[in-house]
Amino acid sequence: MDRTEPQLQLTVADGIATVVISNPAKRNAMTAAMWQELPGMLERLAADPDVRVLVLTGAGDTFCAGADISSLQDRAGDPAYDPQALAVAAEEALAAFPRPTLAAVRGYCVGGGSQLAAACDLRFAEEGASFGVTPARLGIVYASSSTRRLVALVGPATTKHLLFSGELIGTERALRTGLVDEVLPAAGLDDRVASYARVLASRSQLTQAAAKEFASGREDRDAHWAHQVRHSGDTAEGITAFLERRTPHFTWTT
Repeated sequence: MDRTEPQLQLTVADGIATVVISNPAKRNAMTAAMWQELPGMLERLAADPDVRVLVLTGAGDTFCAGADISSLQDRAGDPAYDPQALAVAAEEALAAFPRPTLAAVRGYCVGGGSQLAAACDLRFAEEGASFGVTPARLGIVYASSSTRRLVALVGPATTKHLLFSGELIGTERALRTGLVDEVLPAAGLDDRVASYARVLASRSQLTQAAAKEFASGREDRDAHWAHQVRHSGDTAEGITAFLERRTPHFTWTT
């Protein structure tokens, strides 16, 4: 495939899956086909026990400038076509991914790009990145699920500022409000993301999976996770490795 064509590029190495949003002619804006492709890609990665961490990033110096409006207009006459539903489905698939997800952001993270970043568990950004949620510029009603996710991340006041105005904010404010978790100097993002992803890949998936559910507000799975702890062997391995001063070898998988 021509790497200049709009696409989602996927690599998997050492337990880390990296999905790169690539649409260089449109600042990595997501086409309709890319929105449609992402849930299936995530489903396949979730079924692969060797994948322990997912990193989402953009090609070149931009994360994602939103939706590629021209590609969405191609099917504007189809009454069954709902471009917002495509974006929400991709966002929900990303939020539901069963292992840790990390957005590595540089440049513009706007519109649908911010929607995808917010659906990740964590966001690391390079200094100079810009964030914006821009439906007010187009007269679009932001989906209720996406709005609730943004409120949970940054609080109601910042959510209202972003949605009411459509203005972009920089990394300093994004870090202060909780929209990003770390800000890295120029040229430092890739190394930090790679090292942190390796840390995540080395940790217990049992701990991570339970923490991800509990942090999302699920309250009906305590007995399930207690059963997993009793039968997984991860706890015993972790304690033994600690006492023997060696790296643990965790075996539980989702």
